Amino acid sequence: MSTYTLHINGKNQAVDVEPDTPLLWALRDTLGLVGTKYGCGLGQCGACTVHIDGVPARACLTPVSSLGKQKITTIEGLDPNARHPLQLAWQELDVPQCGYCQSGQIMSACHLLKQHPKPTDAQIDEAMAGNLCRCATYTRIRAGIHRAAEIASTGKGKK
Repeated sequence: MSTYTLHINGKNQAVDVEPDTPLLWALRDTLGLVGTKYGCGLGQCGACTVHIDGVPARACLTPVSSLGKQKITTIEGLDPNARHPLQLAWQELDVPQCGYCQSGQIMSACHLLKQHPKPTDAQIDEAMAGNLCRCATYTRIRAGIHRAAEIASTGKGKK
């Protein structure tokens, strides 16, 4: 075991884990940040998506020892009060069905909106292609991203 200091959601947090421990398990099992989900363990489904230095990454494939001082953001760190435009849009439009993949969906969508504040359907489809939803709520996810873009540009979400 080794001790690693990870910069997660704006705070430094120490974890005592093996060097090859995936970030996913450090987040969930060691730190209790269970918003990031285990899906496939192969980096193919996107359920475990977090941001590392602002870029979406698969936490199931990222060894803790590779992180150094990089800044990690999980779904819990987007907005602790769940007032992020994506979270507001997801609630307003009732986007999730089972909800299991949604934290990964939101993390990927967040990166998309930073790159393209008013994305086209094609941009959404391309950016979200690596995030699978077993309930097939893709049309609601796309609508949620469009709505989040509106909320972000006007600041008007339903109360």
